[in-house]
Amino acid sequence: MLLLLRRAVLLSICCILISTALYAEKSRATQAPEIGPWGFDLTGMDRTINPGDDFYSFANGEWLRRTEVPSDRTVVGSFPDLRLQANLRVRKLLESPRLAGTSNSTQKAALLYRTFLDENRLDRLGRAPLEPQIRRIAAIKTKTEMAASMGRSFGGFGASIFQLDLAYDRTKPKGYAVYLGQGGLGLPDRDYYVEPQFAATKDAYRTYIARMLRLIDWPQPDRSASQILVFESEIANASWSHADQRDPDTTYHPAASADLERLNPGFSWGTFLRAANLTQVPQIIVTTDTSVHRLASIFDSTPLSTLKAWQAFHAADTAAPYLSGTFGQAHFDFHMHAVTGQVEPAPRWVRAVTLVNEAMGSAVGELYSTQFLAANTRQQMDEIVLGLRAALKQRLETLPWMSESTRSEALRKLANLQVQIGAPARWIDYSGLHLSDGDLFGNVEREKVFDWNRRVSQLQGPWNECDWRFWPQYPTAYTEDNNLIFTAAMLQPPFFDPAADPAVNYGAVGSVIGHELTHSFDDQGRKEDADSRLRNWWTTEDAAQFQKRADELVVQYSAMQPIPGRQIRGAVTLGENIADLGGVAIAFEAYEQKVSTKPVPLLDGFTGEQRFFLGWAQVWREKWKEDALRKLIATDVHSPGTARVNGVMRNLDSWYTSFAVKPQQYLFLAPSQRAAIW
Repeated sequence: MLLLLRRAVLLSICCILISTALYAEKSRATQAPEIGPWGFDLTGMDRTINPGDDFYSFANGEWLRRTEVPSDRTVVGSFPDLRLQANLRVRKLLESPRLAGTSNSTQKAALLYRTFLDENRLDRLGRAPLEPQIRRIAAIKTKTEMAASMGRSFGGFGASIFQLDLAYDRTKPKGYAVYLGQGGLGLPDRDYYVEPQFAATKDAYRTYIARMLRLIDWPQPDRSASQILVFESEIANASWSHADQRDPDTTYHPAASADLERLNPGFSWGTFLRAANLTQVPQIIVTTDTSVHRLASIFDSTPLSTLKAWQAFHAADTAAPYLSGTFGQAHFDFHMHAVTGQVEPAPRWVRAVTLVNEAMGSAVGELYSTQFLAANTRQQMDEIVLGLRAALKQRLETLPWMSESTRSEALRKLANLQVQIGAPARWIDYSGLHLSDGDLFGNVEREKVFDWNRRVSQLQGPWNECDWRFWPQYPTAYTEDNNLIFTAAMLQPPFFDPAADPAVNYGAVGSVIGHELTHSFDDQGRKEDADSRLRNWWTTEDAAQFQKRADELVVQYSAMQPIPGRQIRGAVTLGENIADLGGVAIAFEAYEQKVSTKPVPLLDGFTGEQRFFLGWAQVWREKWKEDALRKLIATDVHSPGTARVNGVMRNLDSWYTSFAVKPQQYLFLAPSQRAAIW
């Protein structure tokens, strides 16, 4: 989990992909967004609001008033609508009769899609596909066997109290490492176990555990559910918080695989790693070292009967979407309704698309990018990226608080940053994956084994920059190993439109580019050098100057309450907030440079500078169900949309000038109070 949070440094997209992967065809969001001729939805504005009091609502207030969140969704807005459009496109591709003439990989993706749609067959099978695994769990006689069951879960169904990730080695550039950290929780985050605000959700979780155990005929389901919840609560109390996991220096602890048992007694580490097919790994990077140690002790002291019930529950929980409707409904009732407030499930086709995107995303992405990624889009994006890089380079060259030695390293890091736009250069070869018509559970299980073993096989080789975490059909942008990636699905209105006003494009996709560039220099990224090595390349004085400015943002965002009484976690969202602020500032300078040689006309009464900021505000318009927003605040590294707009604007001198913001207005900060990092 820790590495994923750092590696997929997304916009707000990470949580949106997870909590809004389900969309109904009947939703109003299937309609094209109301974007005017220059790329902005004037009908969504509330001009009764002064932009200096609430710029987010000034840009989006009327849209917020007239928009309702449909019963089968948890959030609506610019990003969810992009996701819906991409899902509709993928559905059309997978159902096309012309698919027979495409690659073997895309035909397998279509087969997986079809098997998910066959509800009648799944209902006839009931729980039969899962029964062999439940019997294996029930037959476990020792904790060594339980450790093996946890290791196998990475290539199948079930769970482990330890999380494994196969990621780039932060001390050996362009190579891989195995990362080991805390895991084992069924609720979205450790805070759901320890904070009173989530007491009702925790009770619902106990009920859900018992319900799932009944569905698999596990003995004493109510008693076992209570024991499982006590066990997971112990894990939660031993686990690091999100804020604790954000420091790369404290989450990199190399250990010889052979020494894990000596360092963390009470768990059969060799058995665990062998079961995960990690037999040729001499070294493990332990991330949350103290929690791993405590979790091994908790495992050792927990009765085997509780561990078996826990593993049986998680096997059923992770397999439920691929079993009969009884399992699927129970899964929805807890994970989507109780946790996020979604009222009804999405249509079956949407869930089928979600599965195929997650299981065979490369195959779908190959098809998607061929159909929907135009060559001129890449060319225009290259031009914008070039302008943003030049703007950031100029800032790095002139920052008054940075010393020359640090500046030189920063400029080298920027020069080394690579950009991939639309689609990777190579795709995954699925020829070794066997899928069968009518066997959804088996297909998903085989895909999990295939993907895990494929990733393990890469460990001894060079870093594969084409193995994207998010494939072209996901609307997202992220950085990984000093590599900036923009997917094809991201390059659509309102983020990017070749026909839109340049001010809006720069305010939207330009600021996204700036956001991702800035991630290389946020509170985490700044600790990796130009070669993506974990190394301190800062002087003591420069690091102190950076931290002082970062602390100002922590204080500002921690004071914001998207839900009354629920404050943003400024320390957790710091990296994304730094990237937002730096990204918009850099994009504004790039836009100013682009239009510097010719006059910029007024459009509908707005200057080019004003349209730039409206472009940023429009891409973050969103409306949440309260439970889903509560989950976002508690678990995500991104701030809600209103904070991503207002929190950035009030720190930018250029915004104050563009909208003539006065000291008496709510968002006003005195110049000395405005945070400025990059």
